[in-house]
Amino acid sequence: MSGKRRFIRFFAALFWSGLVAAGGLSCFFVYRAVPDRLNVVVDQEENFHFSLPVKVSLHSESKEVLLNNGSNIPSDEIHLQLNEPFSLYSENEGTYRLNLKLFGVLNLKEIEVAVSDTKYAIPCGVPIGIYMKSDGLMVIGTGEVTTTAGDTVEPADGVLKSGDYIEAINGIPAFDKRDMIDAVNDAGSRPLTLNVRRDGEEMKVEMTPVQTADGDYKLGLWIRDDTQGIGTMTYLCTNGDFGALGHGISDSDTGLLVQSSGGDVYDTEIMGIDKGTFGKPGVMSGVIYYGSQSRLGSIEANTNEGIFGVVNDKLRNRIKSDAVPVGYRQDVKKGAAYIRSSVSGEVKDYRIEIQKVDYSTARKSKDMIIKVTDPELLALTGGIVQGMSGSPIIQDGKLIGAVTHVFIQDSTRGYGIFIENMLEH
Repeated sequence: MSGKRRFIRFFAALFWSGLVAAGGLSCFFVYRAVPDRLNVVVDQEENFHFSLPVKVSLHSESKEVLLNNGSNIPSDEIHLQLNEPFSLYSENEGTYRLNLKLFGVLNLKEIEVAVSDTKYAIPCGVPIGIYMKSDGLMVIGTGEVTTTAGDTVEPADGVLKSGDYIEAINGIPAFDKRDMIDAVNDAGSRPLTLNVRRDGEEMKVEMTPVQTADGDYKLGLWIRDDTQGIGTMTYLCTNGDFGALGHGISDSDTGLLVQSSGGDVYDTEIMGIDKGTFGKPGVMSGVIYYGSQSRLGSIEANTNEGIFGVVNDKLRNRIKSDAVPVGYRQDVKKGAAYIRSSVSGEVKDYRIEIQKVDYSTARKSKDMIIKVTDPELLALTGGIVQGMSGSPIIQDGKLIGAVTHVFIQDSTRGYGIFIENMLEH
């Protein structure tokens, strides 16, 4: 009898553990699958559809936002099952809140509903040269040095790490690598105090330069103070604001997003295109023309969703495309679309197919999977190549996103970001 009771207890514990795990997974899945923010055009009914395996409901506490799924329940009391289509409508601009509940009981999250007038932007697709300063001296890594006695030491090991930013040396701001070289040489064998920013936190560390076999003093640090490259400008607003790339600029060695103090965009000329092959992405090669006469604008932010800033009159006068309406995530659907690019030397729209759409907010630079179908672009580039990041995606006459990544094993396919994620900046 005791054995039978133990057997029953075991399976009861197993059942409840499975139930709790299933509930936790359901909460996590729903939380990730439903966006934190929905954009709605004022006085226009917007349709949404999130296919979810469990019962969830939406509740509007504001009479300014009307919810509808074919029910006659009053809008301030309505609960909608998100495994069916529903719509939002508001006659007033502003920001409102919806409550999301699991099984109609458990509060999961609040969803922000941004109601605004129709937005317009100019899809660009033009290549730009990028020069960006890091916000401090970025530590790429640490290394060994050989002392005058012939010993091998690593003075920065355990003190600094990749992704740290050195802001000042002995209280003097550090802007470029020359500042570090001069400070170390001036200090000789005397200790240096470094102001360091790590994961947003400020701290001070002390390091003593080591005299190496060649007579120089070193800290055993690899540092970087700037980043440069070629990308594509996605959009231009009527006030001169721009967005580009659709993903952030990360350090080539550490893979970490570069914390920037600003930068500039410049004229560039595409000199050639190496087509992508299986396992190796293609690349656009070009020349960046640095100098005041070639400057096109300033970079004000480097984020996970792209780089953002303001262009000057030189570029504004060069862009001849018309502004088009901005399409939000609910406007994006699988099927035919276009990307705009200047890889041929002139701005052209090339046919693509949107194969998959992820309406959640879990992967902001990988919201869509796209495939290049245009024969001309395939002949020219083989599909998507490095440098095309930021090429605007247009569907049904609306700017809906930008190209962000290419698939390593298939250069005809890649990822795209929703334009609304870029416009938040």
